[in-house]
Amino acid sequence: MADGRVLVHFGSERVSVYRFQGSELDLLKRERLPFGADVAGEALADSVGEFCAGLKEFTEVVDHKSTRVHATGFFQQLPQPEADALVNSVYVDTGLFFNIVGPELERFYLDTSMDACGSNDMMEGLTRREFRTAVVCGSFQQSLGYIEDTIARLRESGTEVLSPRSTRIKPETEGSDFILFDYQDLLKNHRDTWRHKYVHMDAFRQADAAVVCNPGGLVGKGTIFELGFMSALSKRVIFTEEPQGVSVHFPCEVGLGS
Repeated sequence: MADGRVLVHFGSERVSVYRFQGSELDLLKRERLPFGADVAGEALADSVGEFCAGLKEFTEVVDHKSTRVHATGFFQQLPQPEADALVNSVYVDTGLFFNIVGPELERFYLDTSMDACGSNDMMEGLTRREFRTAVVCGSFQQSLGYIEDTIARLRESGTEVLSPRSTRIKPETEGSDFILFDYQDLLKNHRDTWRHKYVHMDAFRQADAAVVCNPGGLVGKGTIFELGFMSALSKRVIFTEEPQGVSVHFPCEVGLGS
């Protein structure tokens, strides 16, 4: 986790602000900020955005590197179109990704927190193990070593990497435009590349997040193609570095760690 990062948790009745510093999670602010059926649409987005703008009280820069925003409770009950509209609106107004944590993942964080320190604070669990599962993307031809290091880091934290399951390249495909790993069968023809791409992208459905390895900020064409699929699934997307060369900016985060 990035040391000094500000973490925010929006619940149904209150919002809490923390700082992670030296492996400790310190509560900076807790405020009653009730949400419910009477606050929706633009009014809800404005209320969230206004609170996020006030985070400059705790950090000089409020952006998708320094700040993480998570939401549970009332927000989990929003119909998907309303949830998507809220995420998009908060991103446009603040530059932050409004991560609505699903009930199962919230339960996982709560259990992790209780096991680790006897606390019933979801954020304590989140700082100890952020992902149950993840998919790792990037240019396997150009950045395989970087990707392997990222996968190792995720696995060390207890994360199951759903795809790629291995990074051992099939010798027959080494140096080609479309490399395959040892658990994948060889291509039948040039159209068969789609089958392998689809299997990789289909793993996004089961993953808690997609981690995009983009050393130097550059994002390859194949990864840009995958980003559209991730966005359509309303998945959490985390770049390892600030993305460069992306013509359409979208809700995402930068830097591993809660």
